[in-house]
Amino acid sequence: MPGLFFSHNSMAELNGKEDCKLAEGKVHKKKQKAFGADLKSYLKCMVPHIESGIKTSNSRNVMLSAEEVIQWSQSLEKLLASQSGQGVFREFLKSEFSEENIEFWLACEDYKKTKSDHLHGKAERIYAEFVQSDAIKQINIDYQMREATAKKAQDPTHTSFDEAQKTVYILMERDSYPRFLKSKSYLNLLNQLQSNTSK
Repeated sequence: MPGLFFSHNSMAELNGKEDCKLAEGKVHKKKQKAFGADLKSYLKCMVPHIESGIKTSNSRNVMLSAEEVIQWSQSLEKLLASQSGQGVFREFLKSEFSEENIEFWLACEDYKKTKSDHLHGKAERIYAEFVQSDAIKQINIDYQMREATAKKAQDPTHTSFDEAQKTVYILMERDSYPRFLKSKSYLNLLNQLQSNTSK
């Protein structure tokens, strides 16, 4: 089935092309255009590689198909289970100035996989970056949860951020996710992939 292929290593090689605004999910430090324009530029630079059959490296490729993008609309869980979905959703959240939500959620997922002897350092970083009241990327949780999370982070376990993570997940699920599914960026990506499939 035709689809778009994203090579993790080759994405970094896109930096040399002016039309390609995204590399490994990071936006160049220029004045940002609307998310749709960034995604459109990214797709434009990827399509020639696909159509010409160029394989840039023998690295792991991720196939992005219309079927996968349709599955993203079934639940936020399915969207976040896809690495490509995480990247596209993160860019959408950036356009809404709320990317701290997915960044916190991903940090918590990574934290749960951390070896016990590294928990303290990671807990401090997550707390400082997302939870404390003057955090640069402060997440939207109430005072009681902020205080409870602070206490748990002082004596960290693998579940220290679970309640805060659940709250942020629900916030994304009820607020950002429905808007994402109706956004031009999501619908344009889906249309692009479906038109590629029908060719």
